[in-house]
Amino acid sequence: MTQSGEASVVIDYAFVYVLGATSGDKRVTYVGWCVDLDQRLTAHNAGRGARSTRGRAWVLLYAERYATRREAMSREVFLKRDRPFRAALAKLM
Repeated sequence: MTQSGEASVVIDYAFVYVLGATSGDKRVTYVGWCVDLDQRLTAHNAGRGARSTRGRAWVLLYAERYATRREAMSREVFLKRDRPFRAALAKLM
């Protein structure tokens, strides 16, 4: 409840996402999870993301929204292992 007595609603979604970038003639993908997609993509492109993402211009290829962080993290593990899906997304670049 807020000081005025109103109930506050906190929407806390988590996202799993797939980024894509080109490296020479190769297409690379990166799978991660976050709570703010725009902020996370900006961080990756500014060199503040995961070490493996630094030095590339990333674009968002795919994202899913989940009600909890745990669900997003579980899906992240699944997508990291789903090479055919990531390869199909990379072809869209």
